[in-house]
Amino acid sequence: MCTPTKLPELFGSMVFNEDTMQQRLSPASYAAWKKCITDGTSLDLSIANEIAEAMKQWATEKGCTHYTHWFQPMTGITAEKHDSFITPVGGGKVILEFSGKELVRGEPDASSFPSGGLRATFEARGYTAWDPTSFAFIKDDTLCIPTIFCSYSGEALDKKMPLLRSIDEVNRQALRILRLFGDTETKRVTAQVGPEQEYFLIDKHDFAQREDLRMCGRTLFGAKPPKGQELEDHYFGAIRPRVAAYMKDLDEELWKVGVLSKTKHNEVAPCQHEMAPIYTDANTACDQNQLVMELMKKVAERHDLVCLLHEKPFAGVNGSGKHDNWSLATDSGKNLFKPGKTPSQNAQFLLFLAAFIKGVDEYQDFLRATVAFAGNDHRLGAQEAPPAVLSIFLGDELNRVVEAIIQGTPYKDAGKRTLEIGVDVLPSIPQDNTDRNRTSPMAFTGNKFEFRMLGSSQSISGPNIALNTIMAEELEQFADKLEKAKDFQGEMAKLIKKTFTEHQRIIFNGNGYDDAWLKEAEKRGLCNFKSTAEALPAYIAKKNVDLFVKHGIYTKGEIQARYEIHIENYTTVITIEANTMADMIRRKILPAVSGYATDLCERADSKSGTGVGCKYEKSTAAAIGKLTDALADAVDKLEKDLAKLPADARKAMEYSHDTIVADMTRARAAVDQLETLTAEEYWPLPVYSDILFYA
Repeated sequence: MCTPTKLPELFGSMVFNEDTMQQRLSPASYAAWKKCITDGTSLDLSIANEIAEAMKQWATEKGCTHYTHWFQPMTGITAEKHDSFITPVGGGKVILEFSGKELVRGEPDASSFPSGGLRATFEARGYTAWDPTSFAFIKDDTLCIPTIFCSYSGEALDKKMPLLRSIDEVNRQALRILRLFGDTETKRVTAQVGPEQEYFLIDKHDFAQREDLRMCGRTLFGAKPPKGQELEDHYFGAIRPRVAAYMKDLDEELWKVGVLSKTKHNEVAPCQHEMAPIYTDANTACDQNQLVMELMKKVAERHDLVCLLHEKPFAGVNGSGKHDNWSLATDSGKNLFKPGKTPSQNAQFLLFLAAFIKGVDEYQDFLRATVAFAGNDHRLGAQEAPPAVLSIFLGDELNRVVEAIIQGTPYKDAGKRTLEIGVDVLPSIPQDNTDRNRTSPMAFTGNKFEFRMLGSSQSISGPNIALNTIMAEELEQFADKLEKAKDFQGEMAKLIKKTFTEHQRIIFNGNGYDDAWLKEAEKRGLCNFKSTAEALPAYIAKKNVDLFVKHGIYTKGEIQARYEIHIENYTTVITIEANTMADMIRRKILPAVSGYATDLCERADSKSGTGVGCKYEKSTAAAIGKLTDALADAVDKLEKDLAKLPADARKAMEYSHDTIVADMTRARAAVDQLETLTAEEYWPLPVYSDILFYA
C-alpha cells in the first residue's frame, strides 16, 4: 500500500527515466542521449550499447528476465514480442546480455497486422525501432521499450511514426512564427496533450453471462432499467468502496509507470467513471494512454470487475468518450495558447488562435474522420457527446475580441475600458472568463483546446497527428507571408482580421444539441457526417492527402492504407456484432421466450378449465407470440443480408451501415420488448438493472 510520504518514491519507479539515466550512464553518454532528444541527432552504437547495458542492469535488478519492443500497430492497441536476456556461454550455462543493436532494432512478424495493402500476406518482415524520446518501463516483469513499427521497405505500419513526424513538423513551423516575434531563445515547440479517459466497471459474473459483452464489448440487447441516470445522482457522487479500492489500485499502478493520474470521479451513467492525467508532451501522452487502457482492464480483474471501454456499452444511458486537451508549449514552459498581458503576447496568441481556427475550418472533414469508427457512431450527437458537426467554442469574452477584430470596432473588456483593436493596443485577454460548453466538439478552455469527439476505446494518436499537421500547415502559410512583410505589425494585423473574417463560420458558442444549430451549420456549409460510412471517405479526399504528403506525415500509400484499414474495421465490427446477435437470438432468446409462452398457455388452459381468470396469461402469451414471430423474421433477414455482404470494401462498409445495422435495430427492438414481458426466471441474460446496480 502506498502512503502519501512514499508517493514521490513510488512515482516512476518502474520507468527508465531521465533521472535514472543520469545516475546510471556516463556523463558523455547521458549528454549524447540528451542531444539526440533536443537536436534529433543519431546515437553512436557505443552509446547505444552503454544505454542498453544500463537498461538491462536496472531491469534485472527489478526482477525482469525479458524485454520487448512495445509498439502500436494499426489495430489501435499495443503489441509486444518478448525475448529473454539469456545468452548461452557453453557448458550448459547462460549469461544475461542486452546489446545496443537489440535495443535499437527488432524484427517482429509484420504479416498478421493490418497494413491496408502496404504489405502482402507472404511479406512477413517488419522492423521495430527504438524511440529514444519515450522512456522504457517495466510491465509484468518485462522491460518494455517504446518503438516505431515499419515495413521492410520503410512504410509506417503503426501510429507512433506518423505522430513523431507531425510533432517535428509543428515544431518547425511554430519556431518560424516565434522568431518573427523576436524569440531567439526557444529551441523547441512541443504539442501538449492531456487525454481524459472515461470507462465503465461491471461485475465479472454478469460479464461472463453475456455473450455480447464478451464478443463485442457492448450489450446488443437490453431494455432500459426503471432507474438509470435520471436523478443525476451518480455524477461526482460518493464513490462506492469496491470502486474506490479499484481506483486506488489503478492509481498506484499508473504512478509506478510514470502516468500522471490526477483526477478520478463518477461519471454521469451508473457504473461509469473517469480518470484524467496531467498534461504532458503528445508522444508520451499517446504512449501512456495506451498503457492506461491496458492497466484499467488488468487491475479490474483483481477486483472481480470488468472494465468496459466501448463507447456505448448500454443503450439508454450515457456512453464514454475521451476528451483530448491539446496545446503547444515551448521548451521553456510557455503555453502558446495562453492569452497574454502585454500587446506583444496577445498579438502572438491571436496569431496562433487564427491559425487554429483556420485549420479546423479547412480540415473539419478530416478531423471528423479521425474519430469515425463503429463504436463512436453510437454516441456522437446523441445528447451526451458533441454533435457530428465540427465547430469551435471560444467563450463569450474571447468571442467578443474576435468579433471586434472582424468588425473593426472598439472592444470593451470586463473592466469597461474601451480600447481600439490594433496590434499595439490589444487588451489583456483574461482566462477562464466564460462558462464551459460541454456540447462543443472543440472548446477553448482558457489555454488549450479540448477535442471532445474522441471515443473512449480509440488510440489518441490519429486525432493528434491531424491537429499537429493542420496547425503546421496554417503556421507555414502565415510564416511564408509574414517573413516577406516590410511592415510586420501591419501585415500581421491584416492577416489576423482576414483569417477571423473568412473562417468565422466554424465558431459557435451555443447549444450543440439544439436542432436549430444543425440547420444553421448546414447554412454555414459545415460538414455533418452522421456516421462512419459518411465520414471515412474524407481520408482520401485530395486536399487531405495533399496536406499530409506535403508535410511528410504520410505517403499517399500510407494514408490510403489507413483508409482501407478503417473501412474494413467498420465492416468487421458490424459483422461480428450481427453474428453475435443472431447466435444469441437463436440459442438463448427464442428458446427462452418460447418456453415461457408455452408455460403461460398451459397455465391459461389449466385456469380456464377450473373457471379461474387467465387474462394475464392469455394476453402476455399472445404478445410474446407476436413479438417472437417478428423476432424470428428479423433474425432470418439479418442472416440472409449478412450472406449478401459485397466483396468491395467500401461497398461493404456502406451496406453494413445501411442494411445490417438497420436489421440489427429491428431485431433489438423485438428482443427488448420481449425482455419486459418475460418472467425473470426465464430470461436468459443478466438485465441492465442487475448489471448497472451491482452491489
